[in-house]
Amino acid sequence: MQNKSTFLLALIIGLGISSVAVAVEAAKEQLPGRVVVFDKSKGNCLACHAIPNDPKAESPGNIAPPFIMMKDRYPDRAKLRAQIWDSTQANPKTSMPPFGKHRILTEQEIDQVVDYIQSL
Repeated sequence: MQNKSTFLLALIIGLGISSVAVAVEAAKEQLPGRVVVFDKSKGNCLACHAIPNDPKAESPGNIAPPFIMMKDRYPDRAKLRAQIWDSTQANPKTSMPPFGKHRILTEQEIDQVVDYIQSL
C-alpha cells in the first residue's frame, strides 16, 4: 500500500492541483471495497443505495439512504461496520441483509466496504 500511496502522491504533484480530483477519483475506483459494493454476487449495494458522486454507479436503488457524506454520518467506523455486519441489531425490521452474520461477505470484505463507504 505504501508504494501505491507514494506513486499517487507523485502523480498528483506531477499533474498539478487541477488534476487532483481526477487522481482522487481514479484512486477510489481501485479500492477493493468499491469492487464489493458494485458486485451483484457480493455486496450488491447499488440494488438499494445510490452513490450520487460516483458516475459509474449505474441503476442505483432508492430503497435505502444514498451513500453521501458517509464519514460525517458515521464518524465512528465501528458503528458503520456493525451496521453492515448485522443491520438487524439497530433495526429488526430492516430489509438490509446481515452481511457478516449470514456470511455473505468475509471479515476482510466488510472492512474494505467500510473503507470505501467512508471515502464517499
